[in-house]
Amino acid sequence: MSSTDELVRHIQAEVGTRMATDARATNHGDRGRSTLDDADRQLLGRQLINEALERHARERLSSGDPLLDEDAEEAIADAVLHQLFALGRLQPLLDDPRIENIIINGAGETWLEFADGTKAPGPAVADSDEELIEMVREIGRRHGLSERQFDPTHPTLNLQLPDGSRLFAVAWVCSRPSVAIRRHRLMKVTLDDLVGWGTIDLALRGLLAAAVRARLQLLVCGATGVGKTTMLRALASEIPPEERLVTIETELELGLDRFPELHRDVVALEAREANVEGVGEVTAAELVRASLRMSPDRVIVGEVRGAEVIPMLNAMSQGNEGSMCTLHADSSESAFFRLAGYAVQAPERLTLEATNLIAASAIDLVVFMDRSGGRRYVSSVREVVGADGHHVVTNEIFRPGSDGRAVPGVPVRHTTIEALATQGFDPALLDRRDGWWG
Repeated sequence: MSSTDELVRHIQAEVGTRMATDARATNHGDRGRSTLDDADRQLLGRQLINEALERHARERLSSGDPLLDEDAEEAIADAVLHQLFALGRLQPLLDDPRIENIIINGAGETWLEFADGTKAPGPAVADSDEELIEMVREIGRRHGLSERQFDPTHPTLNLQLPDGSRLFAVAWVCSRPSVAIRRHRLMKVTLDDLVGWGTIDLALRGLLAAAVRARLQLLVCGATGVGKTTMLRALASEIPPEERLVTIETELELGLDRFPELHRDVVALEAREANVEGVGEVTAAELVRASLRMSPDRVIVGEVRGAEVIPMLNAMSQGNEGSMCTLHADSSESAFFRLAGYAVQAPERLTLEATNLIAASAIDLVVFMDRSGGRRYVSSVREVVGADGHHVVTNEIFRPGSDGRAVPGVPVRHTTIEALATQGFDPALLDRRDGWWG
């Protein structure tokens, strides 16, 4: 460990003790918590760090050692602040807008995946595997709607970080602890942004915007990391701001409640694991059912991946028009087989035929996301027509073009066109073909 690291740890311990002592001395809050808000605590922390650095400088002067320069002192102060109020040595990586994913395989191996698709080694975020585990434990204690355990009896941890990124950690079932952080760099995004990035063209932008306003039911699907959550945020930007939204997620990611200027009435629900006594679990399926008692205009499920599929489909087909969800699937066509697979494993044990009937009545459009290199794009959109036994009947109204990106395909049904036209959609946009992108 370098002398700088030792100094950071020394000041961190000193300031942490001072702040805990001051909080106990002045506390009038509940459960021993400080009455200072986060901003005031950080101001106090910065003041105590500066005092500690001044004492360190006086000690070096008295012993004849050279003083630290201004940049070195600032770096130490920032490092201590990160340890006390942020995510320690992870924080500079989370602050870098170029980084999309952070992969940690043990304390000494870090990989950074960038937005342009490149991958490079990164700096160590801990000096030992034990320190890495303790860092993850502290994150679990401090962040999320409820405290998450990380120990041999709970070897995985999955939660949202303060910036909206998602952290997953695992230990004790692998040779070294591993951490994966998926960045959500695009928390506030619109369909116009997706056009600018080449995710959709102008025709699809117009159709999707009108579909949201017309309260069609949308299923966004694709593989991991193709931009399903970003698409869901962009679609939600078309929802009128006065509508009441209830979002349901296993781990908070959507963040629609972070932007009251776009959505004034949002309740974000997060599933909860059982505590150390094995009680207190709240499943996504239970939250979907509870959401229907909360007078929502729309229900949005961040990702359907289990028993919540049936209450979600019921919610979408029983009066909550305009609801949306995401799903892992290999293609727009296979999305319904994935839904049926979840349904047959749910407590209701629905048959394929029954699931298809519910899905066909609940879902209007399936939007399939794909990825090639660093590019993410919509490659297919299907309009649901009905159910026929073992199959949900659909029309691929946008199909993959020569470069994989979606272009107009099978004509949209007349009744759907009429509904979209009432919301400003120009059907002439669908007359364009492969290669037209705005």
